[in-house]
Amino acid sequence: MGFVAWSLTVWARAYCDAGYEAGGRFELNLLLPLFVGSEALVGLVARAIGRRLVLHVPTAVRVSLPTLLVVVATVWLAWWFFATQGTLDGYPGDSGRCPVSNVPPQWPEWIPV
Repeated sequence: MGFVAWSLTVWARAYCDAGYEAGGRFELNLLLPLFVGSEALVGLVARAIGRRLVLHVPTAVRVSLPTLLVVVATVWLAWWFFATQGTLDGYPGDSGRCPVSNVPPQWPEWIPV
């Protein structure tokens, strides 16, 4: 999930040409191992918390709650990364394909950035 969020962030920056000069690409390449590692850590912590919460419950809940917490935590962290690093609001983009907010037009309206 971390690699997918990083790839989406790189795509958004390249499409809008906002923060995609040499320094911006270096920043994204530097953030890749850090973000993927933090995604893995969040997943492990969410799994441990989920297992701790469901000690004396039915088997269906014991299996599904930790998995659900991992999915919610990793999706939230991936969305946060894209919203803060992929859409550089007000950054001067040169492509002319994106508005001032640097959110690509293909981005669904129902997902906030």
